[in-house]
Amino acid sequence: MARVALVTGGMGGLGEAVCIKLAALGYRVVTTYSPGNTKAPEWLASMKNLGYDFHAFPCDVADYDSAQQCVATVEKEIGAVDVLVNNAGITRDMTFKKMDKPNWDAVMRTNLDSVFNMTKPVCDGMVERGWGRIINISSVNGQKGAFGQTNYSAAKAGMHGFTKALALEVARKAVTVNTISPGYIGTKMVMAIPKEVLDSKIIPQIPMARLGKPEEVAGLVAYLASDEAAFVTGANIAINGGQHMY
Repeated sequence: MARVALVTGGMGGLGEAVCIKLAALGYRVVTTYSPGNTKAPEWLASMKNLGYDFHAFPCDVADYDSAQQCVATVEKEIGAVDVLVNNAGITRDMTFKKMDKPNWDAVMRTNLDSVFNMTKPVCDGMVERGWGRIINISSVNGQKGAFGQTNYSAAKAGMHGFTKALALEVARKAVTVNTISPGYIGTKMVMAIPKEVLDSKIIPQIPMARLGKPEEVAGLVAYLASDEAAFVTGANIAINGGQHMY
């Protein structure tokens, strides 16, 4: 029986690459999408045309009850979740001087609370079955900080604190919990940055002198989801082209 992988925010650039990679390796892939996203059927159809028979369910990952209901539906219709990739995230960038409570809360709920909301209903099952993979997609800016991203950097740093603590609790049951911290990846979100800003401010900070590819991050996710990564837990793996080394 193929393992079930649940990827939150799987219809975005990075999430889509993760879904495709896991499907290519034989996982039954499920993704979530925002309840108001009217393009979900179109995305599913386009993926099916490429040969990927994904499943998708509406879920507000920032809402605990919505996450519970989504996972219950996945388990009923597809099967127990073996691999969880907490990928969903948003940005609301502004200096702290301009930061207001709604923009702080929105990022913390979507980027950090969602990790608890989605992990809570799947973790016990992984422990009971004696196998599981929880992979949290953080950011280089959660490691080094970023101007105008106090909310985002705090949420992404918090993800790894969660990773380390949970990894200790479930390690004896062969459940691993890890963080991936990508640098600037060529997703729609990053490509929306004005080209002059990319060329003058961002690319010069990257020793490899280029943006990362979503497929490169997806490959790392696939490794952490595999049996070969059974001894890797509590780790934060940077994939940033040398932009930040620690």
